[in-house]
Amino acid sequence: MDYSRKPKPDDRSDNVEKLQEMVHNTIENMEEAESTMEFSSSEDQEHIKAKNERRRESIEGMREEIKDEASAHDTQE
Repeated sequence: MDYSRKPKPDDRSDNVEKLQEMVHNTIENMEEAESTMEFSSSEDQEHIKAKNERRRESIEGMREEIKDEASAHDTQE
């Protein structure tokens, strides 16, 4: 094994942008899921509702992380 190779430095410069894109994509997925609900069985509708609730929780977490990353980035400048 080659132990002389060093790991890549932790580049967090674009984390805020990546997180914002993830929030945007998650919201789009929620909207698509909700639009399919009218054509779904009641069991599938319950699965969609549960999944969208988990997505909402994920979005909250991502937004908190965006705030943390933005403030950390501001203190580094």
